[in-house]
Amino acid sequence: MINLKIKTYENLHETFLVLFFITIAGGFQDAYSYLMRGKVFANAQTGNIVLLFKNIVDLNFKASISYLIPVIAFAFGVYVAVRFEYAIEKKILHWRQYIVAFEIIIMIIVALIPENLNNLANALLSFSCAMQVYSFKKIYGLNFATTMCIGNLRSATENLSKYHITRDREYLEKSKKYYTVILIFGMGAALGYITSDLFGIKSILIAAAFLTISFIILFFEERGK
Repeated sequence: MINLKIKTYENLHETFLVLFFITIAGGFQDAYSYLMRGKVFANAQTGNIVLLFKNIVDLNFKASISYLIPVIAFAFGVYVAVRFEYAIEKKILHWRQYIVAFEIIIMIIVALIPENLNNLANALLSFSCAMQVYSFKKIYGLNFATTMCIGNLRSATENLSKYHITRDREYLEKSKKYYTVILIFGMGAALGYITSDLFGIKSILIAAAFLTISFIILFFEERGK
């Protein structure tokens, strides 16, 4: 039987259950922003930077701005999250819960923003994703990214290679965890694709629901059977 009790927050944010809902929301947001908000990435700032400079070369400055805005918003989101961590003392909520709550509010606002204001919607989403990627960086002590895949793919394959060299199963277990996170991110992207087609710009509320679940989980500690 699973017992839940109020948690003191120590390392609970690194557990798989929290990471699952955070990561699936991350994949969802990238699919949503690309499909519904003008083919701009909420998370994948590398893609935005490539497209930014492509449009600069093409002298398409209007399109350039569409890609520059989320890059700046993402950087600002990381900056704010770091300041938030140092400024907020744990009282009722842990600082990470405030971050998640803020993300949820942002996504509700984005759901109300019309398509002619896509730059604003993308700025808010990128800001939100940046706060998330800073706030949730580990699972069981391993460094992970919940809003992008390149670092996870590198770490997964690095550990797999080390396992084949050393036969140390610890490397294999680490590799499995990284590949699992990539799969979860992909599931979120697939869900974002499916629901964006069904519900349009309001589909971002589904990502908000996933984050709400993670917000609630952070109150509890899961005990063994």
